[in-house]
Amino acid sequence: MSKLNIFILTLLSFCLLAMQNDKPAYLLYEKEGKQTTYTALLKAAQEADIVLFGELHNNPICHWLQLKLTKDLFKQKSGKLILAAEMFETDDQLVLNEYLNGFIKESNFEKEAKLWNNYKTDYRALVEFAKQNKIPFVASNIPRRYASMVAGGGWEALKKLDKQAADLIAPQPIPMDTTLASYQSMYKMMGGGHGGTNGWNIVYAQASKDATMAHSIAENWKKDNTVLHFNGSFHSDKFEGIVWYLNQYKPKLKIVTISSVEQEDLTALKSESLGLANFVICIDAEMTKTY
Repeated sequence: MSKLNIFILTLLSFCLLAMQNDKPAYLLYEKEGKQTTYTALLKAAQEADIVLFGELHNNPICHWLQLKLTKDLFKQKSGKLILAAEMFETDDQLVLNEYLNGFIKESNFEKEAKLWNNYKTDYRALVEFAKQNKIPFVASNIPRRYASMVAGGGWEALKKLDKQAADLIAPQPIPMDTTLASYQSMYKMMGGGHGGTNGWNIVYAQASKDATMAHSIAENWKKDNTVLHFNGSFHSDKFEGIVWYLNQYKPKLKIVTISSVEQEDLTALKSESLGLANFVICIDAEMTKTY
């Protein structure tokens, strides 16, 4: 065997060994379980009207990828990008806009908006990028007090609200398909009605969030723009939740969904994660958490 062949074989051996010793923090998969790349994800997002980024709320890989995708989409779309998030409620839109436009100090914004406890570690970078680049940022979620009303009293509770409050929620009556797998699963988790309460009211509260987020997205989408929406994976997994409502409020939009899962072994997507979304971020289960 020539010295050149020996060198090539040695080099290949080192490369294979290096690949075996790699410890990726995450791998990306397509809906059917085929491994894919961030480049493919970015291309699909760039061509979409709506991108629903389903996250694990305390996972730093999700938040890092959200920021990377935001920056790359902004560049690729020449600024035709709109951000939106579950983490901001519709009645926070005014104060969010005032901060983005530089009218108020960050301290005022942080004091007056109902920010999540992990805002500074996980979402502040997105808001600051939007502020610096004059990107619209939609507070999409139903005010939690109204979702709590639904959880306690069902859809009927919303009829008590005046017009100003109702304008902060998806138009009533809010449609709902109780046969969707995600809602059926949630109902079963509630024990089919526990402690004397109607378990469906909890599901209705979830649907009120999905519907309001979808309505907020649909109302703020503009032709040739992409809305990048951040939400917990459950709200868009299996192309249900927000996706179902978007198809009611504004059919024919091109929607791309992203889900996030954790696994001990990243080399193949588990069967229960197949079909969750167009793209599934498979993250090492030992990844540190932000809270």
